[in-house]
Amino acid sequence: MQPSAFNVRVPLETGDVFLVNTMTDAQLVASADAARLLDRVSGADGGAAVLDAESREALATFTELGFVVESREADEDALDCRFREFREDTSQLRVTILTTLECNFACEYCYQGETACGGRPAAKMSPATGARVAEWIAAQLDTVRPRRLVLTFFGGEPLLNTPVMIDLAERCWRSCASRGVEQVVSIITNGLLLSRETVSRLLPFGLVGVKVTLDGDRETHDRMRPARGGQGTFDRIIANVGRVADLTPVAIGGNFSAETAGRYPALLDFLGRQDFAGRISKVAFKPVIRQGPAGCGSTASACDGCHVADDQISMLREETKRRGFPTADGLHMGPCELYRRHSHTIGPDGSLYACPGFTGDNAIAVGHIAGAPDPVRDAAAADFGHLAPWRQCGECPFIPVCGGGCAVASHAELGDMNAPSCHKRVFESALLSLAEETAGLTSGRIQCASQL
Repeated sequence: MQPSAFNVRVPLETGDVFLVNTMTDAQLVASADAARLLDRVSGADGGAAVLDAESREALATFTELGFVVESREADEDALDCRFREFREDTSQLRVTILTTLECNFACEYCYQGETACGGRPAAKMSPATGARVAEWIAAQLDTVRPRRLVLTFFGGEPLLNTPVMIDLAERCWRSCASRGVEQVVSIITNGLLLSRETVSRLLPFGLVGVKVTLDGDRETHDRMRPARGGQGTFDRIIANVGRVADLTPVAIGGNFSAETAGRYPALLDFLGRQDFAGRISKVAFKPVIRQGPAGCGSTASACDGCHVADDQISMLREETKRRGFPTADGLHMGPCELYRRHSHTIGPDGSLYACPGFTGDNAIAVGHIAGAPDPVRDAAAADFGHLAPWRQCGECPFIPVCGGGCAVASHAELGDMNAPSCHKRVFESALLSLAEETAGLTSGRIQCASQL
């Protein structure tokens, strides 16, 4: 027996130790003596024969919760099983649909759609293609037999092609209803065209939420995400959110750079003063993904400087929590949906992609709803099927909750989607925060009086 490679710990001011196993998600507060017991576990029985009753009980608890495993090989097998079960899960069929790559914004950091590499014309899904997409999804429902269909509309700006979006949602809802499958729908939008009419039309088809992007306070957002004509967009977006927040949950996202991260606390304060503040379902911000040397001639470095971005992610998460908004805990951030066999992204022309971040790049499309054989796309699908960047992460204890990070970031910034996109500092910071919260809520602890 030996300690799991996926144990992480934080010493507490009380002298106790907060322990987490990222494989089993077990969390507990242990006495310092009990934590030292973990360090000295070895052998077939963990040395239980020389322990007193209290220590044997602590060891049994550690083993039950996954803090003690039979061997390193057992840890590795459990990790492989975790990713295999994640990949092969059939409880949900998840489909992200980009009904258009058109956008009514001119974000300076965008490398997709109309702003990409010289302003190429953006694709837009036709009603006929939309109908074929719905037929393809119906066939997937029959193959996978999930309990739930999760539809996400994305772009570009999905509200620039609202008729096809609504028609698709209705067609898929009918397919689900006839098969006894639950359908849930969400929209990721810049919010400029968000309306009560659109939300009301989608509610009968399973709309469960809308995510709107705000890139900082009014001044910063209007500079980073202006309309095509250069006009500010912040005030119109806020007004639109206020008009729909009583109909559906609204999440707030944002894309920050090293220069703009400091403006997000002002945004949080502003949101807290709005009438709809209590109906915001989640707030989460992420660093801008910059196109690296392989894309559009840019020479931007990865992640705006990964360590700086990591510190800013942690700062913004804590600022968000301090103001009482729901947000991600920062520890459970993966694996990416890309690794699910039954998670698909469909572009405006019916092409299939492994992830929304790759949409429009025909060189790495993995198929088409028409299903015709295509050697290039088949090869791309095989490459994605073998992606496992976490195998380069060594002994990192956060692998089960990270999975090697974002493949889109690795592809765009590093030119190699097989390379890990590492943000270990974010996980370490999140663990510290989680430890403080857990210690404040925990009245008991695991303890023992003797060690090996």
